[in-house]
Amino acid sequence: MRTKITFITYTIHELIDYINWIYFFHAWNFQPRFASIAEIHGCDACRAAWLANFPASDIPKATEAMQLHKEAMRMLNTMEQICNVKAVFKLMDANADGDDLILDGKKLPLLRQQTRVHDSDPYLCLSDFVRPLSQGIPDTVGGFATTIDETLEKRFEYDPYKHLLIQTLNERLAEAAANKLHEMIRKEVWGYAKDEHLTRQQLLNEEYQGIRPAVGYPSLPDLSVIFLLDELIDIKSIGIRLTENGMMQPHASVCGLMFSHPQARYFAVGKIDEHQLADYAARRGKEVSYIQNYLTMNLQY
Repeated sequence: MRTKITFITYTIHELIDYINWIYFFHAWNFQPRFASIAEIHGCDACRAAWLANFPASDIPKATEAMQLHKEAMRMLNTMEQICNVKAVFKLMDANADGDDLILDGKKLPLLRQQTRVHDSDPYLCLSDFVRPLSQGIPDTVGGFATTIDETLEKRFEYDPYKHLLIQTLNERLAEAAANKLHEMIRKEVWGYAKDEHLTRQQLLNEEYQGIRPAVGYPSLPDLSVIFLLDELIDIKSIGIRLTENGMMQPHASVCGLMFSHPQARYFAVGKIDEHQLADYAARRGKEVSYIQNYLTMNLQY
């Protein structure tokens, strides 16, 4: 199901319902239970009732969380007038060739787990969720990227509090755009989940069919993969700049792959040995030292 590269621009308002506030509050050192303030109606009575659910020892922290959420919502209203979030995606013809993916004729080597939690577990690789090349039938894999305008972040770079508030909101908005984009692709463009009807919480809990591992996720740990994805979906076209080390700028950017297989799930590649590193480097057509720089956290030696 090869498609052309498609671009979408989202307003801040369109993304608010797709924000996972747990991660926002985590960035501010709040435990997940305080993120429930985002589910509360903004009236004084509802806020007071929410506060009353906490033990006396948690009231000061809950009050802080309430104030932070109020200020975050004000900032989102400000951002609505100035910023937007851009997205790009493409559905590509795909097949698995061992631990490699073939995407629109281009090889994307991957890594396979070398450790597992239970003896009965398989050693997983993302290529396991794509139809093998030997079957002679093309499958589909999606590539995507999202990023948010840096305008407002630069405006408040000399106000530490507001600068941090915008940074943490921008990160959540880039993820929210990926969430909304993925929903549209599943239900409309790719269409493998046309009858999907999930609540907001089910959506945030990722109770849908398929996965969308981003570059840098435990199942896709090699940051240099971003250069291959840029060749496939042109992430620079939405304003993402790549450093020589594969870091994305703006920082609030997400790029990755989409898999539809019903059994697709997230996993961690974990530690790899020197033999797997050498094999992977050979499949990438790179020197071992080059790949080693991107996988230092995954090396067991």
